[in-house]
Amino acid sequence: MDYFAHSSTVIDEGCEIGNGVKIWHFCHIMPGCKIGNGCNIGQNCVIFPEVVLGKNVKIQNNVSVYTGVTCDDDVFLGPSCVFTNVINPRSAVNRRGQYSRTHVGKGATIGANATIICGHNIGAYAFIGAGAVVTKDVPAYALIVGNPARQTGWMSEHGHKLIFKDNLATCPESQLVYQLKSGIVSRLD
Repeated sequence: MDYFAHSSTVIDEGCEIGNGVKIWHFCHIMPGCKIGNGCNIGQNCVIFPEVVLGKNVKIQNNVSVYTGVTCDDDVFLGPSCVFTNVINPRSAVNRRGQYSRTHVGKGATIGANATIICGHNIGAYAFIGAGAVVTKDVPAYALIVGNPARQTGWMSEHGHKLIFKDNLATCPESQLVYQLKSGIVSRLD
């Protein structure tokens, strides 16, 4: 075993757990999920079957990652954030075969208590503010807040708001330069 799991964690057979993973108190890792190297899963989390987590994904306390969700490398899921996987749930109607897919792009952050309605993708390095309710796709590098969530700006890969002048912005921490062209942000190398 090349990962750490607290003794209160339940790990079902048939899941793949990468090297250096840390799984804390009262978690349940279900069969068929794949957890990449270096992930950190906080207490009271459930990773459902067929979920795929890339490398270095950080999941804070009280998060359930449902079937249909995939996360690329370096994703941050804040405390008690919520994913859904069925648009029209009913207790008396079994919709297990109708799960909608949600993909979270590389380096994206989903803030505490945010809700991601299924079937919507979160772009790379997007930043979803605490408590936001996401009801549509989110572009790469977008800053999204509110209920319903709306875009209020752009974020750098280091998590700083980008201020564009003549369609260029510089991250104050990394000094990386970004370009805004036709409503799409890209990093200039």
